[in-house]
Amino acid sequence: MRKGLKLTDILVTIVIAVAFGIVYILWGSIYYSVKPLGLHVDQLIYGMWFIAGPVAFLVMRKPGVALLAEIAAASGEFFLGSPWGLTVLLYGVVQGLFAELVFMAFRYKKFNMPVAVLAAIASCVGSVLMDFAYGEIGALSLWNLLLFMIARFIGSIFFAGVFAYYLVKVLEATGVTNLVRPVSSMDYAALDQK
Repeated sequence: MRKGLKLTDILVTIVIAVAFGIVYILWGSIYYSVKPLGLHVDQLIYGMWFIAGPVAFLVMRKPGVALLAEIAAASGEFFLGSPWGLTVLLYGVVQGLFAELVFMAFRYKKFNMPVAVLAAIASCVGSVLMDFAYGEIGALSLWNLLLFMIARFIGSIFFAGVFAYYLVKVLEATGVTNLVRPVSSMDYAALDQK
């Protein structure tokens, strides 16, 4: 399997990312509607903003796709009027890079749920580092910070890990992913047997 990205790979990744960019901008309304509930309930759904990278990688299975997808999704969200302005692009780069590092650690050869969950956790770590850098959470008391982190990590594991994995499984069941994945040597061998 050739590892480099072709123009088709880039375009499919961007289409996936633009779809998630639209989801991200709509998700902001849900995020702000649960924020007043307190106790960092909003952080339980924050993980949706990390989903583009894992989904794109699990569909495309090529290096660089997770990073590209998160940047493109953040760009789409920005152009659609994100309330976070340009910072959404920086978050997208960091979150995509952290997810990409997980896929790289497995040499881009593992496409299972544990790897998707690890990528989600890595994206979450990246977002928390960005929150500290922007002074968003540094002033929280220890108990409040722990509650914040636990909620965000749980949401990340669920949305960008488990949900992303099963979303791709549903796409695989429809046969749509066969349109974008390269044919394997096993596929050629199966043809020879008929």
